[in-house]
Amino acid sequence: MERITLAHGDGGELAHQLIQQVFVAHFHNDVYAKFDSALFPIEKGQIAMTTDSFVVKPIFFPGGNIGKLSVAGTVNDLAVSGAIPKMMTCSFIIEEGFPLDDLTQIVHSMAEEAKKANVRIIAGDTKVVERGSADGIYINTTGLGVVPQPLTASIQEGDSVIISGSVGDHGIAVLAARGGLGLMTNVESDCATLYPMISAAMESAKDIRIMRDLTRGGLATALVEICEDFQVTIELEEEAIPVKREVQGACELLGFEPIYLANEGKVIFIVAKKEEQNVLDAIRSLPEGKDAAVIGTVRSTGKGQLLLRTPLGTTRRLYRLSGLLLPRIC
Repeated sequence: MERITLAHGDGGELAHQLIQQVFVAHFHNDVYAKFDSALFPIEKGQIAMTTDSFVVKPIFFPGGNIGKLSVAGTVNDLAVSGAIPKMMTCSFIIEEGFPLDDLTQIVHSMAEEAKKANVRIIAGDTKVVERGSADGIYINTTGLGVVPQPLTASIQEGDSVIISGSVGDHGIAVLAARGGLGLMTNVESDCATLYPMISAAMESAKDIRIMRDLTRGGLATALVEICEDFQVTIELEEEAIPVKREVQGACELLGFEPIYLANEGKVIFIVAKKEEQNVLDAIRSLPEGKDAAVIGTVRSTGKGQLLLRTPLGTTRRLYRLSGLLLPRIC
C-alpha cells in the first residue's frame, strides 16, 4: 500500500502527482485555475481566494518566524494572481506546553506583516492538542483579495523572464537554523510581504503575462509548472540567476542546486519584451527587488519545457524537484 512520505510535501514531482491524482481529481471545478489563488467573477471584477498551512521547522529562523511566514505567504499568493489582498483568516493548532511568550511574538509578527499590505485579519480559530500531538504550533490561513484587472496569462515567444532577487535564501537560512548539519552561515530568510513591489510592477507595465512567487521546489519547479501549464519553452541563462555567495557555498558543500531551494520573498515575472525595463525599474526601486534581473526568455510556444543554458554554452532540460530535499521548509 502506497503511503504519504515527507517528499510528498516538498513541492516537487511527488507533490505534483499527489495534488493532481487525489485533490484535483476529486475537487476540480470551473473555478480551479493555473494560479496560486482561485479566481472567480463577481459583479465588478474578480475575487481571488487562497488557503495555506504552515509547519516550518524551526518555528523561529533568521529573518522571520512561522507567523511572519504565514501572512507573507498568503498575501504573496494573492498578489501574484493580480489581486489586491484585502483580508485573511487564521487558525492555530497549538501543542500543550507551548510558551505563551513565543505565541505572543508569533501573533505580533503576523499583525506587523499584515499592516505592510493593508490586510485585515478578520477571523480565526484556536485548537490545543495534547503534548506530543504536534510540533509546537501549526498555522492555517485563508486569504481574500479583489482583482481589478486580470493578468492576460497569454505568454508569447520573445517574452522576458525576470526574477526579483537572489534564490535559495530561505532554504539555506532554515536549514542552518536546524543545526543538524553543522552549517554555519549568516544568510537570512527572504521571507517578506511582496504586495507593494508587485503593485509597483503592475502600475509600471500593461503586459505582465503572469507572476509566480517561489516557494517549495524553488525557481526551477515554479517555471517547469508554468511551461507545462501554458505549453511554452523557456530558456534560462544560468549565469544571470542571482545567487548569494554564501548560498552558493552552502549548496556546493551540501550538494544542492540553488534553483531548487525554497524562497519566501521572490517573484518570477513573465512580461512582454517591451515592458522589461519598466518592470525592472519599478521593482528595483523597492528593497525587496533591488537585485532583480532578467534571467531568461520564452523561446517558443506549443511545447512545455524548461531549459538551462550553462556558462559552457551547453543546454540541459530542467524538471520538477524529484525526491526529498528539505521537508517542512514553510
